[in-house]
Amino acid sequence: MSDYDLYYWSVPFRGQFVRAVLAYAGKTWTERGDAAISELMQRPVKKMPVPFMGPPVLVDKAAKFSIAEMPAIVLYLGETLKLMPATPALRAMTMKIVNDSNDVIDEITQDGGREMWTKKSWTDFTPRLEKWMSFWEETARRHGLKKQSGFLLGDKLGIADIVTATLWSTMTERFGKIEAMLNETSPMTAALSRRVSELPPLAKLAAKARKDYGDAYCGGQIEASLRKVVGD
Repeated sequence: MSDYDLYYWSVPFRGQFVRAVLAYAGKTWTERGDAAISELMQRPVKKMPVPFMGPPVLVDKAAKFSIAEMPAIVLYLGETLKLMPATPALRAMTMKIVNDSNDVIDEITQDGGREMWTKKSWTDFTPRLEKWMSFWEETARRHGLKKQSGFLLGDKLGIADIVTATLWSTMTERFGKIEAMLNETSPMTAALSRRVSELPPLAKLAAKARKDYGDAYCGGQIEASLRKVVGD
């Protein structure tokens, strides 16, 4: 029996952060699938495992605990799987990185498809995306990121590194123009993302995502519009 149930759509996107933490920690989980997610969302709130509007939802079977919202899930896993720093300052910085990652994927999809991308809107957005990338690079500089070290934990890797690698590697593997932008704007961040993503559990997860989801990133019309403006 698996350790967790994960409710997320059949695409990488927001759910991939949860999958990556679980994979890195050597945990097992069951993907409950699109039909189960739809059924869960239609339930009365009183009958939901945790009140939520949309996935991901994670059920920790041993603890009999359910939690929704990607940053909250990642924080819970970081705490329970001992992947968080010890000091309050570094814990806060870790959560900033997680929340910044959540903001980036919100912006890259225009708040889940509120509007579709056009060449003009993407051109206007590009400086902002480069600024987002620079946040990671400046964090790396301030914390003395070196080869074989993590963002915040020195020789150890933690939630900040897993989330960073998941954010940028998932995106850049599917959009070459964004990969080129990251390499130019934030080379230390790009190198860290590659190094962490090449760890066996995360490389295996990425290969599975390719097998299960193909080139899909976030899905729907918003992904189609994104591919029109940044597709190779």
